[in-house]
Amino acid sequence: MAASSSFPAISNTFSPFNPVTQIPKPRRTLTTRSSLTSQSLSSAKSNLLHLISDQNRGIATQSDPQKLSQIIDAIDTIALINRDQVTTDNSLSGTWRLLWTTEKEQLFIIKNASFFGTKAGDVLQVIDVEKRNLNNVITFPPDGVFFVRSDMEIASSQRVNFRFTSAVLRGKGWELPLPPFGQGWFDSVYLDGDIRVAKDIRGDYLVVDRAPYQWKDFLRRKIAVDLPLTVNRASDFAAA
Repeated sequence: MAASSSFPAISNTFSPFNPVTQIPKPRRTLTTRSSLTSQSLSSAKSNLLHLISDQNRGIATQSDPQKLSQIIDAIDTIALINRDQVTTDNSLSGTWRLLWTTEKEQLFIIKNASFFGTKAGDVLQVIDVEKRNLNNVITFPPDGVFFVRSDMEIASSQRVNFRFTSAVLRGKGWELPLPPFGQGWFDSVYLDGDIRVAKDIRGDYLVVDRAPYQWKDFLRRKIAVDLPLTVNRASDFAAA
């Protein structure tokens, strides 16, 4: 009897290997993801700026819990998308002007600026990464200023530690030195050529933009004559 054998059936349909369709294209995928992230970040930034545009630097937000929640959600969204950005390099240096904050002390001073017979002017944060200086300034045009100096150190890709070293309250023809009062840290969760967004050790939030001038520390110059600190005079804030 003839031996019988069986073999697996072989399909006569052959699909040739096509490297174009069967190999992933990581570069195109990465580019797409980067583009989507950039678009999401731009959208989140625009949303945040829209939310704070009518909040009087945060004063209006104090009595609007719903708006506060929306703004914080917008900041947290930006922080999540932007978690890998380095924000403590030299791009952090500059004169930053307050757009919005939850910091009660600053908002109290802004609201009660009538003590100086004026309204609060620009509220500034002046940072020099190279020199490790951080200065907080509240102006009261035309002659008043509250100035707090700090030393700072870079703690991580987004965190800065700081320690207050001195403070001065200055009016027309007078100065009142005040003792330094504390230390802490803040994370700049977003930074670009226009704005910076930060969260700090106390859970406060800050949104600032780059001022169109550089703050000049007149208080270090020991000038005997009275020099007005009017924020409307660009010459007062020219670079040293």
